[in-house]
Amino acid sequence: MKIKIINKSNHPLPKYQTEISAGMDLYANIEENITLKSLERKLVPTGLFLELPAGVEAQIRPRSGLALKNGVTVLNSPGTIDADYRGEIGVILVNLSAEEFTVANGDRIAQMVIAKYETAVLEEVTILGETTRGAGGFGSTSK
Repeated sequence: MKIKIINKSNHPLPKYQTEISAGMDLYANIEENITLKSLERKLVPTGLFLELPAGVEAQIRPRSGLALKNGVTVLNSPGTIDADYRGEIGVILVNLSAEEFTVANGDRIAQMVIAKYETAVLEEVTILGETTRGAGGFGSTSK
């Protein structure tokens, strides 16, 4: 699948780090460092603009290393970039650790996964089909 992209950053295009990786790393495109205090969130620009085909979204997800080592993650995870959005990709980072965390220009801050989706047509009904689980809530299938 080909995706049109404008790169207004000074960083390379996102790329897969291995042949069968699902996500491509996104880089911070900032003039000054951004420091996140504990529990603080900020929007980090990437300098990237996409044109996605209909039926495709870009999902913005955390990088596992940042989450494990620094407690920094993507707040609305996964963040969805819709096919009709043409603005700059921004990543909402949040610092869940007790220490400050600094983002520098060019840091890998998130990963982007390109995914196909179906558009649903909702059909309003008065009764749903029965299942073994039924209306059991969170944790209802475990002991």
